[in-house]
Amino acid sequence: MATSTVKNITILGAGMVGSLLSIYLSKRGYSVTIFERRPDMRKENIPAGRSINLALSDRGWRGLEGVGIEAEIRKIGIPMSGRMMHSVSGDLTYQQYGEKDQAIYATSRGILNCEMMNLAEKNGVKIHFNERCTGIDIEHKVCRFENAITKIVSSNTSDLIFGADGAFSAARLQMQMSTDRFQYSQNYLDHAYKELMIPAGASGAFQMEKHALHIWPRGGYMMIALPNLDGSFTVTLFFPFEGKDSFSSIKNPEQCLEFFNRVFPDAVPLMPTLVEDFFHNPTSGLVTVKCFPWSYQDKLALIGDAAHAITPFYGQGMNCGFEDCTVLDALIETHKGDWKKILPEYQLARKPNSDAIADLAVMNFIEMRDLVGSPTFLLQKKIEARIHEKHPQKWLPLYSQVTFSSIPYAEALANGRRQQAIMQEVMSMPQIENKWDSAEVEKLILDKIS
Repeated sequence: MATSTVKNITILGAGMVGSLLSIYLSKRGYSVTIFERRPDMRKENIPAGRSINLALSDRGWRGLEGVGIEAEIRKIGIPMSGRMMHSVSGDLTYQQYGEKDQAIYATSRGILNCEMMNLAEKNGVKIHFNERCTGIDIEHKVCRFENAITKIVSSNTSDLIFGADGAFSAARLQMQMSTDRFQYSQNYLDHAYKELMIPAGASGAFQMEKHALHIWPRGGYMMIALPNLDGSFTVTLFFPFEGKDSFSSIKNPEQCLEFFNRVFPDAVPLMPTLVEDFFHNPTSGLVTVKCFPWSYQDKLALIGDAAHAITPFYGQGMNCGFEDCTVLDALIETHKGDWKKILPEYQLARKPNSDAIADLAVMNFIEMRDLVGSPTFLLQKKIEARIHEKHPQKWLPLYSQVTFSSIPYAEALANGRRQQAIMQEVMSMPQIENKWDSAEVEKLILDKIS
């Protein structure tokens, strides 16, 4: 369907979004070539679960369904129907995410990325590895590369370039340097993250509930764990850089064990390599990137994290990037391959929504680390679930709007703020814990939303 002068498209980055975008474009009749700065991970030994896990939800599945690869990817995912909260005393509290048949799917980043690249190549996409982009001549649509192994310098000319090269995008940097009035911001949290591991038990058994996202909320910081196909769990500690309990305060194995036994006592027996993992695995920052514009004429465009890197606390980074692809594909259809119309409309459609999910992700971090274990929070969610069950057309919880619907992120954020204002009033009612399911509470909520 490539009816314009654009026939050959270059994509920088063979990550999940770059790979999915390449499949969409290839199916539209474009000749697509990807340049990836990293080695081909399919030829390396990547232990299952050793990279950050991802959570596929409805927006991501729609992106995969759009090119007919959803069934293949479901084979490598584990459904998680809710959160399992772990208290310091070891008590467990389960909170269902949505309705009974709704779940998010834990997937290994490495396994998923390998599968996505395989599917891209099956659709005729060419992928070149170890090619670091050293510069882009945007006007002439020329990308320059240096091979990490051979050090050979090369260039590639195409009709259109997409930067899908992540939060520290070379394509975005080139737009900053080469275009006028480019707006850019990056903001780091005061927290960082570190990957840890809970291995599989005997005969590959899961040592905790398999179909849940596990959270150890501790007020100011938290630990989470997602299941892997091999029975292990990838554990992530979100922890301050500085302070009394922080990455900077834990300097030796004794301090590490003292801290974990005091704060996460039920997890320690499940983590035989805790000390090794803590001191060996990197400590990484958590960044939000916002920028605009995302495109320059019909020559260069940004997509995924290159346009909108967000923190991982809503599990929507990849899902948002996949939704970029579905929106872009619909615009290709609408405008019959006229990229001078497609790209301006694409960035205007996606920018407000990517900003909204970035804000929602930071808000959800506060909720997950500080609130999810509190009785008041759990009661509020129980009330919201009851109202949704009785009046599904009038009340859809914010988490479900973001995770289990196609409601634009910006609209979900606005809805969520209205709902939270209503729930603050509800939760301040005297004796709410004794009348949470009463007609009085139901009427108050319905009066506020009608």
